[in-house]
Amino acid sequence: MSLKTFSRPLLAVLLSAAFSAHAAATATAETPSAPIVLHVDASNVAQQIFNIRESIPATPGKMTLLYPQWVPGNHGPSGPLNQLAGLRLSANGKPLEWQRDPVNMFAFHIEVPAGASTVEAQYQFLSPVEGNQGRITMTADMLGVQWHAMTLYPEGRPARAIQVQPSLTLPAGWQFGSALEVRAESSTPAGKQVDFQTVDLDNLVDSPLFAGRYFKRFDLDPGAKVPVHLNVVADSPDSLEATPEQIEKHRVLMQQVYKLFGSRHFKHYDFLLALSDDFGGIGREHMQSSENGVKPGYFSEWDKTEAGRALLPHELTHSWNGKFRRPAGQATPDFNTPLQNSLLWVYEGQTQYWGNVLASRSGLITPANMRDLFASTAAYYDAVPGRSWRAMQDTTNDPIINGRRPIGWSSWQRSEDYYSEGSLIWLDVDTTIRELSGERRSLDDFARAFFGVQDGSTTPLPYTFEDVVAGLNAIEPYDWTTFLRSRLDGHGPGAPLDGLARAGWKLVYRDKQTPFMQATEERSKSTDLSYSLGLTVDKDGKLGKLLWDGPAFKAGLSGNTTLLAVNGMAYTPKLLKKAIQAAKDSSQPINLLVKKGKQYQTVALDYHGGLKYPQLERIAGTRDRLTTILQALK
Repeated sequence: MSLKTFSRPLLAVLLSAAFSAHAAATATAETPSAPIVLHVDASNVAQQIFNIRESIPATPGKMTLLYPQWVPGNHGPSGPLNQLAGLRLSANGKPLEWQRDPVNMFAFHIEVPAGASTVEAQYQFLSPVEGNQGRITMTADMLGVQWHAMTLYPEGRPARAIQVQPSLTLPAGWQFGSALEVRAESSTPAGKQVDFQTVDLDNLVDSPLFAGRYFKRFDLDPGAKVPVHLNVVADSPDSLEATPEQIEKHRVLMQQVYKLFGSRHFKHYDFLLALSDDFGGIGREHMQSSENGVKPGYFSEWDKTEAGRALLPHELTHSWNGKFRRPAGQATPDFNTPLQNSLLWVYEGQTQYWGNVLASRSGLITPANMRDLFASTAAYYDAVPGRSWRAMQDTTNDPIINGRRPIGWSSWQRSEDYYSEGSLIWLDVDTTIRELSGERRSLDDFARAFFGVQDGSTTPLPYTFEDVVAGLNAIEPYDWTTFLRSRLDGHGPGAPLDGLARAGWKLVYRDKQTPFMQATEERSKSTDLSYSLGLTVDKDGKLGKLLWDGPAFKAGLSGNTTLLAVNGMAYTPKLLKKAIQAAKDSSQPINLLVKKGKQYQTVALDYHGGLKYPQLERIAGTRDRLTTILQALK
């Protein structure tokens, strides 16, 4: 990547000056040629501790070591600094004192003594042992190595200019999957040591690893020059058993994604998939791999897990959109320069769209069930009142503002809406191109022309808003700037549903769920009454998401409230649904006995609209573009 790629914001430059009085001294004229030698001992799964040794090339004088703060794919300052512990530095066999920067907590200042050519570092990365401490990355049966969490690196050099020689110790008998190339494997008293090929820091951080006691690898493109594998770790060996039909759908996924983009930006691709009740769930993209973590049952309960099967297509799509081609504000030189997120509606929103489309085209999700998911997305965003004060464009700042911490009023505060509402905008774009071109062109053509360039390249190619507009105009001339900005900056009313209508479908509400959505609700162990009472209820009766200004809100209900009784009878989901239906033909309110803290209260809900569940319905006499979009490419 050339220096022209880096459009470092003025704010970042000013902050950099404030962060450290040593800034000028850290960018040394002398560039060490030796690589960082990094060893992660991940054998202590009993205590969930990663022990790390690092040898960092250095020259005498002032030096600043950085711990990665701005993690690619997280879109925010999410480096798990609080889990770094026991940091000890030395040079020439003698301890070095370090001082944390008073402003930039991710920077450690040291003085390298005369005659020293390396700084030795020892420290631990402590996996959370409970979910309330953070995402669990090590259990008794599996672990995930995210190299950004395990690495200190010198300030003043781009990540792609820093070479790293990584190695890893795993428990004996464990197997692993990663995009990293293996140099050697050997047995040690602690377990199995894996030595990887030397790689630059940028690619190291982009190449995580999953390992486990129970591991299975599936070839998703047999005989191909560019191998693709699905590497699965699980809590038990039973969860690893997949049928040939299940694996075939994942092979079709690869065929369909190649037909969509017409290129590859990896020498090989490794899906990393964890099936666990304990290991933290995840979906994170990388150029040559992806981290995917879901509950057990992905294979063993295949008929019940369809709703979640767009995850792998989504993360795979990111190899083209987000990793190879990425917003210019995401093309930073290192992991401590702030990311800029204004184009996440492309990075994530279009990826969400293609993830859904590819899930359908590959057979991972049926077209009928995908329509149900589109209906659910359309209904939620059509009901969101928060757009009246906060445009969807502004939600691209949410990873920095909130970092996925729980919020009490999501429909009013809004969250990372650029994902799913963004997908509705891209459906709108797709159907507009199809309509304007007389069905000769589509968003598929944009994807191939914009993301499918430079086949085989793994060097990031940044894009701007103007590039996106120019790319769309190259496919179908139109006022795309106004089209996009009106949807990104608009305040409604309602969600951008023109794409659904142009696709030949409309959002309707019925008093019964489709079998697919009913099964999805049962698996989530919650009751979704968002479009009737304006609330959800979990398996223990605790109220979940309440719709701002909905019936439950107007009755004075809020979160952290437990529903105990409905019209004088002990609460069950079935009883509550019956009460909602009965109130449709009555003037009497629905009386709920609730508990919040130590207080009990009877709340009257004056709601008489009956049960409402979103579905899509064909618009008579229109072209069914949605079915065409969801069909596999020939």
